[in-house]
Formats: sequence, structure tokens, C-alpha cells
Amino acid sequence: MVTDEEKKQKIRLIEEKLKEKDCKLTPQRRATLDVLIENQSKHLSTEDVYELVKDKFPDVGLATIYRTLQLFDNFDIVKKLNFNDGCYRYELSEDQRHQHHHLICIKCGNVYEFDDDLLDQLEHKIEKNNDFQVMDHMVKFFGYCKECKEEDSANKKRAQI
Repeated sequence: MVTDEEKKQKIRLIEEKLKEKDCKLTPQRRATLDVLIENQSKHLSTEDVYELVKDKFPDVGLATIYRTLQLFDNFDIVKKLNFNDGCYRYELSEDQRHQHHHLICIKCGNVYEFDDDLLDQLEHKIEKNNDFQVMDHMVKFFGYCKECKEEDSANKKRAQI
């Protein structure tokens, strides 16, 4: 959970980023940003964001949310993620060099984050062998989460009885 002070600081930084690009943090953009901050680890789709913003701004349109998320993506305020589930999902960009990575359950669709960066040696090798400067990378692992594995195991045991 984000503290009020952390939230205010994030909003100030994003507002400065928008001002640098001659854009304002309109009430609709602010509501969208609030939703993203309040749901940081949920990887919300555009429609998810829309439903949550609509609670605060009943007159907001889905097109406004699409445009806001596109603007935020263009200005590197959010990262647009594709988990191969038919829609893009969004999370706030982080200032660190590498983003966290994702574990995606192919049964229930839940997405879990992990921060272990196991690719430093590979990056150095790529940079050295290919004269290529790696700026970032994204890793997605697809498999079965603990709950789905346990449910599958329980179903197999019942089928044997």
C-alpha cells in the first residue's frame, strides 16, 4: 500500500513530467493516475481503469481513458504490458534501470511480480559480444500458480478415487 506522502510525491513528479511536455494534469488524468497508484500491483486493463475512474467521474468516457493511458505511455509514466490475454495492461513506470518481471498463470490468468534480476551476466555478454548497449529488458514466465497447481492436484486425486 502506498502512503499518502509517497502518493503526493509520485503525483508531483508526474505533474512535472507532463509540464515539461506542455501538458496539464487534468481532473480526468489525475483520477486515472490515482487509480494506477492505488492499484500498483494489479496490472489493470484500460477497461479496469475506466471502471475505477468512473466511480469518481461518472461522466468520463472510455475514449478519455484510452487517450490518457496512451499519453502516459508516450511520456513513460506507465508501461504498457502484454500478457497474451487479449488486452494491454498498465503499471506505473519505475525510475530504476530494470523493471520487475512477471509470472503469469496460464490457467487463472493471475499475474505475479518478482524482482530477482538474474540476467545481469547475460546483459554484459550481449553488450560485449554484440557491441549493443542494453537499456532494459522484460521477462515473462508462463506456468501454473500455486493455487492452480494445488487445485489440479486435488482434482487428480479425486479422479483416482
